[in-house]
Amino acid sequence: MTDLPDFSTSGKAGDSELQDFLLVEKQKAQFHAQIHEFNDFCWDKCVDKPGAKLDSRTETCISNCVERFIDVSLLITNRFAQMLEKGGGMQ
Repeated sequence: MTDLPDFSTSGKAGDSELQDFLLVEKQKAQFHAQIHEFNDFCWDKCVDKPGAKLDSRTETCISNCVERFIDVSLLITNRFAQMLEKGGGMQ
């Protein structure tokens, strides 16, 4: 089980700790959701018929699929970051 921060402190310090904790938990949830999305997409694309173990073609397909999925996700994330830096945010 994860160690929970002490939120018993009063005032802004406690609020800041709570916000930091919630941000980390949100990032963890987003990461896990992304992993599930990779699994679903690549499984549907690469696995024709499940068996006792994956053959080399299926393993290669899944590996390449996940790598391309990550590449595209990073490309999109970086593009949005560039747009925000240039002041062309999504207004």
